[in-house]
Amino acid sequence: MPRKKKKENDSEEVPKELEEVAELESLETEKKLEPELEKRRKELLERAKKLSEKILEPKTEELKEQVKAKKRTDMLIPLEDYVRSGIYIGKRAVTPDMKPFVYRRRADGLAIFNTDIIDEKIKEAIEFISKFAPEDIILVCKRETGWNSAEMFSKLTGIRIFTKKYPAGILTNPKLPNFTENEMTIVTDSWLDRNALNDTLKVNKKVTMICDTNNFAKGADKVIIGNNKSAKSLGLIFYLLARGYCKAREIEAEIPDMDWWMKEEEEKQMDY
Repeated sequence: MPRKKKKENDSEEVPKELEEVAELESLETEKKLEPELEKRRKELLERAKKLSEKILEPKTEELKEQVKAKKRTDMLIPLEDYVRSGIYIGKRAVTPDMKPFVYRRRADGLAIFNTDIIDEKIKEAIEFISKFAPEDIILVCKRETGWNSAEMFSKLTGIRIFTKKYPAGILTNPKLPNFTENEMTIVTDSWLDRNALNDTLKVNKKVTMICDTNNFAKGADKVIIGNNKSAKSLGLIFYLLARGYCKAREIEAEIPDMDWWMKEEEEKQMDY
């Protein structure tokens, strides 16, 4: 049996404590944690902080140098729009995969992504996904704050999406009536969307992954870095991907302006 090619962003082995707190930070945005889990999270967070500080970051300076000469006039959108979306605000837990993209920590402990690198990563992702036809891509977004933006993304691009629930086995079991063959999966959060991610990897298809500071990039062929928790940030990411994809594939679509994508979910529902 041929050996599978190692993904570019396969993660190295990391301490269990860091992995556990990283997962809890994603789950707590979807539901209120039980008191004992919250207590455990705080304990793990302290340990994870010490562990993450030990991680060497030689790639960080290298990445900064790569974008240093880039003029901000070349960015997909003005810097202030990235700032008002909150896309650069991460979590307290920082995985080894995301460490190279972190610029600093705020006084409250939240990690801050380098905005220039965010822009570069989204550009790379647009170029990557644009190689695939709409019928060959699925987008999975279990996080509620991204549902309306994901729906609009699908409407504009023709890419199939799964939001509230991802039907188990639809990518791996040809006997199922809803079996789907795809070439690439866009994963919004590897913690919440792990079933879709695992199924995609089982059938050896491509993965584009949105990664917050608490995500591991294992299995990803292309990574988009940024806050994947808030409606504004996810809205901006889906807006830029939709705009770039439609342009590259010459799809005629009336794309709502950026302000709509950065509204809260309730406001989007009223507008559309």
